Amino acid sequence: MLRRLILALILLALPLRADELPPLSGPVVLTITGLDEASFPGGRLELDMAMLKAMAATDITTSSIWTDGIHVYTGVLVRTLAEQIDAGNHALKFHALNDYSIIIPASETTEDAPLLAYEMDGQPMPVRDKGPLWVIYPYDGGAEYRTDTTFSRSIWQLDRIDVVP
Repeated sequence: MLRRLILALILLALPLRADELPPLSGPVVLTITGLDEASFPGGRLELDMAMLKAMAATDITTSSIWTDGIHVYTGVLVRTLAEQIDAGNHALKFHALNDYSIIIPASETTEDAPLLAYEMDGQPMPVRDKGPLWVIYPYDGGAEYRTDTTFSRSIWQLDRIDVVP
């Protein structure tokens, strides 16, 4: 409990620095590259699930074209993650395990979406069910979230992000 509290306090400080992070406590679920090398050796950051869960969590309740019914997705807003890694106005390129990739410009992240979801209905998402990370939008929140662009950016089985200069 104390370790999780300390981790949460570290992750709330913006922006992050590699030397302020605790060592990994589980398998790497997300690798971020293209970062400032003064803050991250080799411009790279590896995060485990505990590190992601220590960041400010947000829920989106929505249906999707890929699932049946309405589900609650929990995760970290992409904007929050971008702020914590000091990505500035750079776009982020998201990569899936199957090498599918998409780019989301910083200007198209908001305080509502997209969400880097790590749970669906309070449960972790296994790789066979779009996990462990899935970019989710509040599709039921308006027509602007039900576009070909938004659907194409809803990348699942996410495992890495590149900060694009």
